[in-house]
Amino acid sequence: MSTVSATTDALQPYENILIHKEGPVDWVTFNRPDKLNALSYEMVAEITDYLQKVTADPSIRIIVLRGAGRAYCAGLDFNTDFSQMKTGPAQGLLSQQKFSAMIKLMHHCPQPIISLVHGPACGGGFALALGSDIRIAGESVKMNAAFIKIGLSGCELGMSYFLPRMIGLSVANELLMTGRFIHADRALRTGLVSDVVPDDQLEAAAQELIDDMLKTSPIGLRMTKETMREGISATSLEASLAIEDRNQMLAAQGPYLKEGIAAFFEGRDPVYDDV
Repeated sequence: MSTVSATTDALQPYENILIHKEGPVDWVTFNRPDKLNALSYEMVAEITDYLQKVTADPSIRIIVLRGAGRAYCAGLDFNTDFSQMKTGPAQGLLSQQKFSAMIKLMHHCPQPIISLVHGPACGGGFALALGSDIRIAGESVKMNAAFIKIGLSGCELGMSYFLPRMIGLSVANELLMTGRFIHADRALRTGLVSDVVPDDQLEAAAQELIDDMLKTSPIGLRMTKETMREGISATSLEASLAIEDRNQMLAAQGPYLKEGIAAFFEGRDPVYDDV
């Protein structure tokens, strides 16, 4: 059972997701618990709108994704109107790209995204977890690429990109070609998740991670995500070194390096005021 806090900001701009702000951290809750947080077109549109806006907001340093109720996200809502996909390949592709655009925004937004995954994370829900930068799993988690079980390809929403890079080609092929579930213990063994904790400790585990991440400089954290994103698909060591060199020199400008070194020698946490 999820322990998602009921505390949210008074003025909620969305109906299917809740945004709770704690300083520089946005806690984003998928809020269709009666549907296991399944993805409707409306919910996808709200997630997409949020990601588009937060990308341009330097005051937000970290994003946490989680699900209300007993699931992270059970995938596509089969009660959704599929008429857009049935009017031909051209219109169907445009409809499909509404979903894939959401994953691209997650991948390219400058803020690190932490997913707290519990219960079912299937199909599009699995893709949302994979599109995050860090995944912490609850003991109840069960994830799968459900698409192949309903007559589609097992590869959708970035899975063929993310999954083999995370857990290797053999296990990725197994999951994508069968639609089998991967549970908490195997997800941890394969490196798909960073940690497994009881469901009621997910928020506490995330907070420990957030506390450490907020001790880094704002530009350093963002550039680490950018460098890792480019490095994972770099064609050579030289390509990785080039972006690392460039980002280190950019990060060294301004007050961040001076404050970080001073804090190190004074045995204290750094204070980075300039966001």
